[in-house]
Amino acid sequence: MTTHVADCSVTNCSFNDHSNCNAAAITVGGAEDHASCATFIDIGVHGGLPKVLADVGACQRTECAHNDHLMCKAAEVHVGPGVDNADCLTYAHR
Repeated sequence: MTTHVADCSVTNCSFNDHSNCNAAAITVGGAEDHASCATFIDIGVHGGLPKVLADVGACQRTECAHNDHLMCKAAEVHVGPGVDNADCLTYAHR
């Protein structure tokens, strides 16, 4: 079971469609104590799938309280601006 990306407020991401993520899945990356959406692309061209809303495919933040064997176990994920253009706002350090 995967975790759904509930919303994304990063309007300049090519996968953003009216605050919905149309990537098939996102990867959460970043550095320790900071989680970013590694799927973020800002090229001015809309991409993604027309009817699929993203789930978290993988989470590289092993220190996150929601990470279980590189899978996100949060109820849902919110993506928005932060330290990087697109951060995982659901991230919680253990």
